Amino acid sequence: MWIRIVSLLARLGLAAVWLISGAVKFVDPTQTEVAVRAYQLLPESLVRPVANTLPMLEIALGLLLLIGLGVRVAAIASAAVLVVLIAVIVSVWARGLSIDCGCFGGGGAADVDGWDYAREIARDVGFLALAGWLIVFPRSPFSLGPRSRPVLSGAAQPEVTE
Repeated sequence: MWIRIVSLLARLGLAAVWLISGAVKFVDPTQTEVAVRAYQLLPESLVRPVANTLPMLEIALGLLLLIGLGVRVAAIASAAVLVVLIAVIVSVWARGLSIDCGCFGGGGAADVDGWDYAREIARDVGFLALAGWLIVFPRSPFSLGPRSRPVLSGAAQPEVTE
């Protein structure tokens, strides 16, 4: 039973992360574009499409996790996105750039140091751990998906005979 409770907390926690992050980016697309450009990883022709797609992806993942539909698939996609985000933060840190990650709004040039990047990476590793838990244990209470709902246990009711 405790596994299902932890799964519920992981599912709702990760859903909140994606919904907040996606909503903040969605309402300020210009700032999201600034944040994506600041990483200096994409050609200019891809900055706007990535900046426009990322918030919608985050919101979609958050909604799937919130309602408990396709939890394992949403957790796998979440883990993939988080690995990419961790990699790009490591890349920025290794290249000596000083930017705000823009993970929860903002982004662009900022006065940050290695400790700021280390905290961002640690935070995202924590989110990655939530996704990993849900990949292994996707079933939790209040899930709508048939493979995400806990399996009801108990003996079948006996047949009524006349």
